[in-house]
Amino acid sequence: MTATTTAAARHEVCAVALAEAFRGDGEILASPIGVLPGIAARLARATFAPDLLMSDGVASLINAAGEVEGWLPYRTVFDVVWSGRRHVVMGASQIDRHGNQNIACIGDPRKPKAQLLGMRGAPGNTINHTTTYWVPSHTRRSFVTRVDVVTGVGYDRAAALGERAARFHEIRRVVTDLAVLDFATPDHAMRLASLHPGVALADVLEKTSFPLVFSEPVPVTRLPSDEELHLLRTVLDPAGRGAKEVAAT
Repeated sequence: MTATTTAAARHEVCAVALAEAFRGDGEILASPIGVLPGIAARLARATFAPDLLMSDGVASLINAAGEVEGWLPYRTVFDVVWSGRRHVVMGASQIDRHGNQNIACIGDPRKPKAQLLGMRGAPGNTINHTTTYWVPSHTRRSFVTRVDVVTGVGYDRAAALGERAARFHEIRRVVTDLAVLDFATPDHAMRLASLHPGVALADVLEKTSFPLVFSEPVPVTRLPSDEELHLLRTVLDPAGRGAKEVAAT
């Protein structure tokens, strides 16, 4: 991997940050939800994570180029899910300092202001295997002191549920258009792991509704290498679809 000599756009930095979430996972099922997470998983598979397994969403396992290389019928997917051998990237309409996620509704669930996706598979995902979140617009509306509904289980609730619930529970990282965050703190409170190039610390703090753990100087999110930029621009996302998911490029 060589250093970057070509300027990278914000969405390309986000793609690499999401890809890095899969580093070290080995032979597990990657389930990226969304355009940029999908691009990122394919980037990881094509570079430093060759053992990642990716589904076409039906019954086939595919490689980074979309070529079929295996068979995973739906009836066997839950055997993979419940054994901790999966890493999903989900969105989060709301997320709090311990990683509790909401994609169900905004406001009082008995009379919500807005109906969203619903619970979907979020509770089972977060309890049974590794989860990463992709939040394309980092705002106080997304990073809240308390989620309106808990769909994805955070560290505090997983601990309260006991050892069996926490067995496979891991929120690997949260990637936004501004920064990378994780929970590498003694009490699993959200930590600012890195700022994307050109983003000010004050901007991230102002757009988060709860105190973030951080140490100055905050690291800068790594740039894509020239090889990664080539893959992103000519193979994985030649149409630039990933840019449409990011508020600022």
